[in-house]
Amino acid sequence: MSKTLVIVESPAKAKSISKFLGSRYTVKASMGHLRDLPKSQLGVDLENDFEPKYIAIRGRGDLIKELRAAAKGADKVFLASDPDREGEAIAWHLSHLLGLNKEDKNRIEFHEITKQAIQSAIKHSRQIDQDRVDAQQARRVLDRLVGYQLSPLLWRKIKKGLSAGRVQSVAVRLIDDREEEIQAFVSEEYWSLNANLQSAGGKFFAKLMKKSGKKITISSRTEMDTVLADLAGKVFEVSDVRTKEKKRLPAPPFTTSSLQQEAHRKLGFSPKRTMMLAQQLYEGLDLGKEGTVGLITYMRTDSVKIAEVAQEEAKEWVLANYGNEYYPPEPRQFANKGRSQEAHEAIRPTLPLRTPDLLKGILSRDQLRLYRLIWERFMASQMSVAIIDTLTVESQVDDYLFRANASSVRFPGFLAIYEEGNDDAESTEDEQSALTLLVTPGEKLQVIKLQEKQHFTEPPPRYTEASLVRKMEEEGIGRPSTYAPTIETIQTRGYVLKEEKQLLLTELGDIVITLLKEHFPDILNLEFTANLEERLDLIEEGKASWKAVVQDYYVPFSITLAEADEKIGKVKIEDQVSEEICESCGRNMVIKMGRYGKFLACPGFPDCRNTKPLFEEVGANCPTCSKPLVVRRSKKGRKFYGCLGYPECDFVSWEMPAPDPCPECQQLMVIKSTKRQKKHVCTNPECRHTKVIEESESN
Repeated sequence: MSKTLVIVESPAKAKSISKFLGSRYTVKASMGHLRDLPKSQLGVDLENDFEPKYIAIRGRGDLIKELRAAAKGADKVFLASDPDREGEAIAWHLSHLLGLNKEDKNRIEFHEITKQAIQSAIKHSRQIDQDRVDAQQARRVLDRLVGYQLSPLLWRKIKKGLSAGRVQSVAVRLIDDREEEIQAFVSEEYWSLNANLQSAGGKFFAKLMKKSGKKITISSRTEMDTVLADLAGKVFEVSDVRTKEKKRLPAPPFTTSSLQQEAHRKLGFSPKRTMMLAQQLYEGLDLGKEGTVGLITYMRTDSVKIAEVAQEEAKEWVLANYGNEYYPPEPRQFANKGRSQEAHEAIRPTLPLRTPDLLKGILSRDQLRLYRLIWERFMASQMSVAIIDTLTVESQVDDYLFRANASSVRFPGFLAIYEEGNDDAESTEDEQSALTLLVTPGEKLQVIKLQEKQHFTEPPPRYTEASLVRKMEEEGIGRPSTYAPTIETIQTRGYVLKEEKQLLLTELGDIVITLLKEHFPDILNLEFTANLEERLDLIEEGKASWKAVVQDYYVPFSITLAEADEKIGKVKIEDQVSEEICESCGRNMVIKMGRYGKFLACPGFPDCRNTKPLFEEVGANCPTCSKPLVVRRSKKGRKFYGCLGYPECDFVSWEMPAPDPCPECQQLMVIKSTKRQKKHVCTNPECRHTKVIEESESN
């Protein structure tokens, strides 16, 4: 009986696939890459047309021997690494290590781990796609050339341990640019005016919009007083009533980028955590009687394409649970943007009929939350449009026009199960929640109250991990597989710090990015980087030579590198000296920046290696022992607040303590913020006194 060896990347995937193949198949895991460029040297022959010098990865020798033995004893070998450039490169390296014939059709590719997908992949095996391999080689070689030649320059000019990279440095540049926007922003005063009006049909709010047919801008208290004087004692009259029907389309199913953004918005997951959980759902989890099952399709994709079989299953579920009116006349497909991977699908459940409720008690809490998000988004994408009735009421007072808007969902359609989040959503004063307003043109309105409010324009917000992913995607920086590791790298290197979900540029990050902007403008140029990504796509399509692309990039880079080495002097970073005395050697300790923020270190390193946390007091005292409360960080880098007296006192709070105690019971109050307001809430469960300290414009 013939034997077939199938090699995948992970043991979890191997376990999932084994159940779909018979006894003639042996499934083994390569544990990712087995061959790569050496860590100890450049590994690219600059004198020989950028030929890479690949070596077996240290520590993988026994695994390589095991796979070689298994391949030797098999009649057929299938390489089943992930369906992307990196997966193709892994298959190519495996082919070399195992001595396979490159003319053989030993590459199989699937985008979901289901019986049908696996069996279909084996029936449609193909040769390794050398163009896709070359695109990955070009990326790997370029990143090695930049990283291994630019990083030593930073070591010489700034300090050891720094790194720079083709994509990571651009990501830091985006954060730096935003910081410059914020610093340069000049806030401007403006005022709004709402009228609380009474009609025969009820009360409503209307917002001042125009004067003499033009949009009105009120920039000062004086201008507002003039408007109020003009309106004093005047009669409001309804000048126009308009109703309109709006159809709202569902969002497409997830791509890598949109999944990372939505998981951050709705679940609070970092891109790294989202991808880790998605990997688990893709590779397969033990569902008991069903065994190990892959629950979602491949999670590194920029395609929104949907397989017909998945659409049929979605249709079956929608019709059975909601009825005919909730399903569109035709199955809905979505158009891909730019150079999306047409062979890929969007991220969706492998079996749409497997609802999240069926997986309760089987998946972990976070696995289930992410699966539910993916399932609901996909199902909603296959449902009818939502029909929204809108009402606009305009009221005229001499030259002034006030407007009120109201909306009501007439038919929810896809909104019955899912609504997309929005980072930029803002509530407005003139929105009513439902169509309850009964007014007629010409009707005179009673003015209950005119409410003026002062505002100031705000600078653009700092990036969160999710909004940085969106910006990188918009600018064409990196690809789906690079977003999460890039954001993790710039934090690990200490260039960027996450504070209250916002990404802040550190002092070290500012020094490095300023140097790179001055001497390596091309590397940090967004358009230049995006154009290089497009050239990598051309290599994959067989329309460009990978060595020619590397040559075009490297020649000017090497010239710039040599010039920068001569021009840049030693950048000395002076450590701030603290009043804290080192217990080991008596020196004044200095403040340094680490991955999770600032800490104290002895300046006598390496003779004295003493370090200790640098605590930032928050201006409130511990309710248990009255010592100051300070900012601390968990092992995962999450910020919390604890007692300075730890470990003797173990009081902690995940919420920022308020400076003043509760006026009712004198217990600790904490600051809670929502989009609508910021408030102080008493932590005493028997009190829970609340004081609103700041309200948004929507209130």
